Amino acid sequence: MNSIITNIIGYTASICMVLGYLPQTIHTLRTRKTDDIAVGTFLLMGLGGLFFCIQGLLLENWPLFLCNLLTTTMSAIIFAIKMHNDHFKKRK
Repeated sequence: MNSIITNIIGYTASICMVLGYLPQTIHTLRTRKTDDIAVGTFLLMGLGGLFFCIQGLLLENWPLFLCNLLTTTMSAIIFAIKMHNDHFKKRK
């Protein structure tokens, strides 16, 4: 019973994390606006997610791995668009 509750909590947390990142990712992809996004935040969130992915793999904890794979990917997308925008802003 404890294992079932632990899995439910893990999957629920994963869904919340992914749904928390999704609106910002969609907004950034649609508008390409990144002026109000802190570079350090998405860099560190992406790195943290990457390390949690590795931990999830090592522990064979699939909710932890899948959640962080998705959030790391979304952080990387936002970070890449931010870097692109900042690079071309400096050129102007």
